[in-house]
Amino acid sequence: MFDLLAERKIEEALANGELDDDSLIPEDLRAAYRILKNAGYVPPEVHHLREIAALEQLVLQGCSHAETQGKALKNLALLRTSIERAYYDKAIARLSR
Repeated sequence: MFDLLAERKIEEALANGELDDDSLIPEDLRAAYRILKNAGYVPPEVHHLREIAALEQLVLQGCSHAETQGKALKNLALLRTSIERAYYDKAIARLSR
């Protein structure tokens, strides 16, 4: 439960621009990425992660049966991992060019 809470806080900070880690972005693209970010554009992966976080919150608030809640959170965690993996694979592919 603590891990889930910590992840949410980190995601919120990233979404609010409180944590900027552009070390994985090539230097020549950082300015363009910053402009897109300031304009409100987020990559599809970030949008999906936000949706997952909202679903997790709904599960935590609306599900009274612990076993059902646990299964739902586990499935959401698997989905989150899958999206994050695809995002990091794409980033690594871009960096290795």
